[in-house]
Amino acid sequence: MSSSPLATEIGIHRVLSAIDLSPNSIRALNHAIAIARSYGAKHYLVHVVSSIGYLMVGADVLAAAVDSAARELSDLEQRLSRTGALAGLSHEMLVCQGEVWQQLERVVKEQRIDLIVLGTQGKTGLRKLALGSVAESVFQHAMCPVLTVGPRAPADAPHPATVSHILYPTDLSPESAKAAAYAVSLAKEHGAQLTILHVHEKGEAGNTGEDRHEFVERFRRQIAGDLPHKWWYEQQVGLVDQTILGLARERHVGLIVLGLHSRRPFIHPHSWLHAYKIVSEACCPVLTIRGG
Repeated sequence: MSSSPLATEIGIHRVLSAIDLSPNSIRALNHAIAIARSYGAKHYLVHVVSSIGYLMVGADVLAAAVDSAARELSDLEQRLSRTGALAGLSHEMLVCQGEVWQQLERVVKEQRIDLIVLGTQGKTGLRKLALGSVAESVFQHAMCPVLTVGPRAPADAPHPATVSHILYPTDLSPESAKAAAYAVSLAKEHGAQLTILHVHEKGEAGNTGEDRHEFVERFRRQIAGDLPHKWWYEQQVGLVDQTILGLARERHVGLIVLGLHSRRPFIHPHSWLHAYKIVSEACCPVLTIRGG
């Protein structure tokens, strides 16, 4: 089993919260703290003051904005400390200035971040507005796993950051193996049920029955004896995003694990719009894993 990608154990040692001090980012922060505590990880809380809006007003105004952000972050730290949220948790607060993703990427590389946690906005009909500009940049560029917490997800993470049911949608491609490894490892870690879902849209040229049979049998061989908790595979016909979101609501799913193909569409050949819709509207946090 040690050679199987599905037997991979997840190591989360450093968690980064990308925060703009909005209610959405505070909601995500609660989940990040719970995850860091659950894994004994160090938590980095990072706020980036974007220099773009200050280019026309001068360096003094930008410096004042950075100082103000630092005070707000310090106030937040004090509030979290008073509630006991940070008790015994290794953490660091960082205020950066510049282009948001460039600064976050720098911290991710310098601190060897294992997981980014961020909040998303609600659905507005436009992709960028649905996610928010920061979430858009992170979602597009981050190579490490990203946990997004939308406005329909619980405000507080389940204690102690456990979930009872994980949903893993897959397009049955070899590139999805990395996301499968996370789904299996998390299900094992939390003793959760695992649903493997393949959505086939009407009229779409997709995987054959033989492909599905081969996928399920390979999955069964690789996790047999390694994941004693209940898991099952099912196929549904319908719109990809609506089917995933609907099943997550119906089954009271606590986490969705999505595989993202590098520089390629997610699950469906049309675009990444399915993934954007899912992370913005899901009733639970969504963990996105970029394939190799």
